[in-house]
Amino acid sequence: MRPGSMFTKVAQRLSGFFARFWFATRDPLFLAFAAAFALEGLNRMAFLFLDRPNAGDEYIYVVRLVSYLLILAAIANKNRARP
Repeated sequence: MRPGSMFTKVAQRLSGFFARFWFATRDPLFLAFAAAFALEGLNRMAFLFLDRPNAGDEYIYVVRLVSYLLILAAIANKNRARP
């Protein structure tokens, strides 16, 4: 088993876990977590199909940055003062 395949499966499970909470509550924070884990899982899955994935490649970090920014934006939105 390749090392990234386990994280891919865990990311898919976590994405489904948070999506289920989003369906129940319609809280955008859960949707952001589900999208971030889905994006991370897809990123890792894409690297499973490469012959020699380079861990220092900037594309890995751009996808991770987008995932983390999704979560930070959802947290900021949730904590924003409501009138």
